[in-house]
Amino acid sequence: MTLDELTAAIGGTIIRPGDSEWEAARRFHSGIGEPAVVIRASSVDDVRGALRYAAAERLDVMVRSGGHSAWGQVPGGVTIDISALDDVSIDGTRVSVGGGAQWGAIARTLGAHGLGLSSGDTASVGVGGLTLGGGIGWMVRAWGLASDQLVGAQLVTARGDVVEVSASSHPDLFWALRGGGGNFGVVTRFDFEAHPLDGVVHAVFGIDGDAAPALRVLADLMKTAPRELTVTYMDVPPMDPNAPAGAMISAVWIGTDEEAARRALAPLRDAPGIIEREIGVQQYPDILLQTPEFDPEHPMPGFVGGNTLLRELGDDPIDRLVAFRAQNPASVVLLRSLGGAYGDVAQDDSPFPARDATWFAMAGAFDIPGMLDDAGRAAATAAWDAIEALGAGVYGNFTTSTDPSMAERMYPPATMARLSAIKREWDPGNVFCRNHNVRPV
Repeated sequence: MTLDELTAAIGGTIIRPGDSEWEAARRFHSGIGEPAVVIRASSVDDVRGALRYAAAERLDVMVRSGGHSAWGQVPGGVTIDISALDDVSIDGTRVSVGGGAQWGAIARTLGAHGLGLSSGDTASVGVGGLTLGGGIGWMVRAWGLASDQLVGAQLVTARGDVVEVSASSHPDLFWALRGGGGNFGVVTRFDFEAHPLDGVVHAVFGIDGDAAPALRVLADLMKTAPRELTVTYMDVPPMDPNAPAGAMISAVWIGTDEEAARRALAPLRDAPGIIEREIGVQQYPDILLQTPEFDPEHPMPGFVGGNTLLRELGDDPIDRLVAFRAQNPASVVLLRSLGGAYGDVAQDDSPFPARDATWFAMAGAFDIPGMLDDAGRAAATAAWDAIEALGAGVYGNFTTSTDPSMAERMYPPATMARLSAIKREWDPGNVFCRNHNVRPV
C-alpha cells in the first residue's frame, strides 16, 4: 500500500513534511518530532491501514496518545496519532476508554458517575502510555496500578488484525499489556473495572528545615497506614510555577471522610518541622496537575539521575536522597508511597517489576549550562547510581531515556524472556520499537 492509496482509503488525515499542518502535527506535549509521516487516525480501520502501510514500507511505528513520551523525538518512522479515539462508555463499574483518551477528561467523566480509576498525576497524560507501562497514581495503595484495573483491550496487531484481549482471550498477550509497554500493538480501547469514588481528601504539608527527620516520620507512618492513604514527597527548586519550590508532602485519602484522613495523618502533622498548609475534600479531577506543553523557546534541560522502586525507605536511601538535593541546587527529588493493593499482585501475574517495593523514588539534577559542568554531571551520576543500587527495579513511565538498554533494567531476566516470546508471536518484525523495546527473540 502506498501513501497515496492510504490517503484515499482512510477517514483520518495524513500529514507529510511540507504540508501546511506539518509543524503542528509533529509537535507533541513534550517536544518536536521528525517522523517521515504523521497519520491522524479517526477510527480503528484507520489504524489498521496505517499499520499495513508501515509494514509495506518497512517503517517503524510510534503511537501517540497524550504525547508525553520522549520517544516522539526519535527521527523517522510513522507516527500514528490516535488522540481522536477518546470515547468513553460506562456500564455499571465497567468502563471502556478509547486508546487516545487523556486521564483528566476520563476522571471528569467518571466523577459525574461517582466512579474513579487510579491514573497518573497529570491531566494531559494519555491513558494508553500510562496503562501499558503500569501507571503509578494517587490510588495505587487502594486499587493498585492503572494496569491492575485493566480487564480487557482491543488491539490492532502489526499485521493490521484486530483482536480482543482479556484474561480468557489471548491470556499471554493480556499479561504482557499489563506493564510490558506498547510493544505488542496499538491498543484502541481499554476496558477497566472502576471503583466507587465520591471525592478525596487532599492535604499538603510544608517542611521547615532538614527534610530527613520528616521523611523518617513519613516512612514509619506509611508502614501501617490504611490503604486509603497515599503520599508523595517532593523537593524542587524555584523553576516551575506549577510546582511550588521547596520540600513538601502531599497526601490523598480516598473518600470524603476528612476526620479519618486527619487521624491517619496525625503523626506527620504533629512532627517537628511539619507545617500544615491545606487539607480538605476535593473532587479527584481537581487535584490532577496541569503541565505546560513544550515551549521551543524554553526547552527543558537535560536530566542527570533516574528512578527506582525501593523495598524499604530506610535511613540510607533517605540520607542519600536528601544529600542529592542539597548537593545539586537545580535538582528534584520525589517519593511516592506504594504497598497495599500494589503489593497484592503476585510478581508473576504482570510484567511490572518489584511488587514488593513500598516506595517509588526519583532524583535528578537539571543539566543547565553554567550550573552543571562535567565534574558535576559525574558526581550527580555517581550519587544517583548509588541510590538506584538500593532499589529493586526501574519504572519505565518515569524515565526520559531513549537508551535501548533501558528495558533490560526495567524487567528481570525471566520477565524479559516471557515478554520476548510474546513479542515474537505478535510482532516478529519489531514494528513497535519506538518504546522501551522488548525485542522478539
